Amino acid sequence: MGLIEILVAVLVLSIGALGIALMQTRALASNNSSFTRSMAVVMSYSILEAMRADRANAQAGAYNGTVTANNCPTDISTLAKYQLKQWCTYLGQTLGAFSTTQGKVTCNGGNCTITVQFDDSRIGTGGSGATQLMKETLGTGTQQVVTQAQL
Repeated sequence: MGLIEILVAVLVLSIGALGIALMQTRALASNNSSFTRSMAVVMSYSILEAMRADRANAQAGAYNGTVTANNCPTDISTLAKYQLKQWCTYLGQTLGAFSTTQGKVTCNGGNCTITVQFDDSRIGTGGSGATQLMKETLGTGTQQVVTQAQL
């Protein structure tokens, strides 16, 4: 009888230990997702600051366009193109050099919208924080950070 009690106690403890390990794994994935979102915000502000340093060209639309992290532009003939190439490279280094990692700049005069899109599927299904509309339009796990600012 005592041996059965010990086996039941070990079973309960092992199930508890597995639950703690699963909780730790989910916490690490959520922390990674949060870090990735923070880096997307940093990336959006980095191109904004570069555009503020080159305000005339930014207002003229020289920065408008989309860059994809796995296919960064190679033309660096102007300051705007060089800044976009650098930004694209940094997007790939921080958010992953994939086709889903994209940066989009849209300026209308002094009003600019920066959109950083990246894949956040590493956290698992249902935990990406994406709304149902985002999942339908962007795909499961794809996140967007949209920053609007004036130059």
